[in-house]
Amino acid sequence: MFSKLSRYRKLPDVTAPDARGRTLASRDLRLLPEVTGTFRHTVDGGDRLDQLAYKYYSQPLFWWNICDANPGFLSPLTLLGKDPVVTTRFPVVAAVSAAPAWAALFAAMNATSGVEDVRIDEDVAATPISRAVILTYNRLTVSPQTLAAAIGSAGFQVGPFVQLDQLGQEIVIPPKPVL
Repeated sequence: MFSKLSRYRKLPDVTAPDARGRTLASRDLRLLPEVTGTFRHTVDGGDRLDQLAYKYYSQPLFWWNICDANPGFLSPLTLLGKDPVVTTRFPVVAAVSAAPAWAALFAAMNATSGVEDVRIDEDVAATPISRAVILTYNRLTVSPQTLAAAIGSAGFQVGPFVQLDQLGQEIVIPPKPVL
């Protein structure tokens, strides 16, 4: 049974077999609707989806409408910049006398628990050449300070790092849903 505010209320009932072969009642898949909006909200560190829904719709249970209007984010936590998996940009400078030790850097990052992806960002048009290491990692497992130290131990000087997340970015706030 779904409340009148539920986004699943109008979906048809279906049956699906489970692993044991039993037939179970369920609801059909809910496809992401085409939702657009003209309002924008700049994400702040204290934002919560239910509070945003109350602010814009006077109904905290409409938080899912904001998620539907921002399909580029895989979870509500990502939408608000609170996902445990984050991406951080670490500016680096290699020793002047030697070529950058990228192999040592990649080995150090791949050996670090929680690191999911390592990329190099290089701007050769800049003078001097601007280089940065872009790391995607689980911040519940490893801190950016630990990663900066590991980059330093691979032979690089590390500048101030910047987390690349949703804080300060805009999200779409669609019109109030019609039920």
